[in-house]
Amino acid sequence: MKEYKTEEEFLKDYNVKDFDQLSMTSDILLVSVSDQEQSNYRKNDKKMMSILLVKRNTFPYKDKWCLPGGFLNPKTETLEECAKRVLKKETNISNLYLEQLYTFDSLKRDPRTRVISTAYMALVDKKSIKDEINPNASWFDVILIENKNDIVEISLTNGLVDINFSIKKELKDKTTDRYAFKTINNKSLAFDHDIVILAGLERLKNKISYTDIVFNMMPKYFTLGELQQVYEVILNKKLLDPAFRRIIANKVEKTNLTKTGAGHRPSTLFTYKIKK
Repeated sequence: MKEYKTEEEFLKDYNVKDFDQLSMTSDILLVSVSDQEQSNYRKNDKKMMSILLVKRNTFPYKDKWCLPGGFLNPKTETLEECAKRVLKKETNISNLYLEQLYTFDSLKRDPRTRVISTAYMALVDKKSIKDEINPNASWFDVILIENKNDIVEISLTNGLVDINFSIKKELKDKTTDRYAFKTINNKSLAFDHDIVILAGLERLKNKISYTDIVFNMMPKYFTLGELQQVYEVILNKKLLDPAFRRIIANKVEKTNLTKTGAGHRPSTLFTYKIKK
């Protein structure tokens, strides 16, 4: 191997073809927790978690559903810029809370070539979205059941299409409570997006216990009951009222506003307490 005395000398001889090439993508898990309308107006609206999927119209995985995503332009954009661009292009949604999730690099995750994806998690109150989403995009309600043998069953539905898949969780690191995920059954989602979805939902569940991330999914004003329902949907369990009040005691502040509606008592509205 030739030895170089300066970096300039090395770069003069450098040939990118001497190195293995791969492609990079950004995929986005967009999550919302919103009301599911009840037929009985006297009942409180039930909260449901939902994610946004797009239907592929080209091969590979033609006609299958997947997360919004696309290839990085390595000369003009960062991975986050790529995520924002493809989210707008594929769904017509923009200006959302966005954070990097994980990098997914299994060897055969894309049949075309070696593709490494950096996934992002985006959060929104979907009722606040003003723009109409693209025709090939759709919100899917999420039902997640975790069995005792660490197999997670996830069902997605938009009222017309039902998607079901199951994933095995395997403890990878006891000191950090990290899990590896293995697909058991997935016939409807493209690529490894079943694993991306579960990884993102697990991250969200963990983060609401020590951050204020949940408020990216709330309207400006809300009742404590509505906020508690969002926590319960994400955590996938019922919370006792006193325990919940301790969790959010320093996160919200009371307003002079009230929420009224047919069949309901007026409820005090709260808002997120911005840290100074």
